[in-house]
Amino acid sequence: MSRNFRGLLMVGKTTRPSTEVHDGNENATTGGKTQHPSSAGGARPAAMIRKLKSGGYRLYSRKINPKTGRRRNLGTFTTRAAAEKHERAVQYFKRH
Repeated sequence: MSRNFRGLLMVGKTTRPSTEVHDGNENATTGGKTQHPSSAGGARPAAMIRKLKSGGYRLYSRKINPKTGRRRNLGTFTTRAAAEKHERAVQYFKRH
C-alpha cells in the first residue's frame, strides 16, 4: 500500500512574513521574554546550598565537574546566612 505524502510536504512553498501589527506589548509581565519555572520570581537560579546531617550547610558549585561527575565543595558553614553571604562573594569574585 503506497501513500502519497505530497500534500503533507511543503515542496516549493515559502512562508510569508506575518502581516500582523505588534505594538511591543505582547506580554507586559515578562517583557516579551519566556519565563522558565526555575527562574520565575527570582533574578538568579537557586543557590546550591544543602543542609548536612550535622546541622551545618555546604555550598556547592552550580556546575558539575565532568571529570568526577559531582559538584565542587565551595565551603561548609554553620548557618545558612553565612553560606548565602559566601555565595554572593563567590559570584562577585567570578565577575570582577
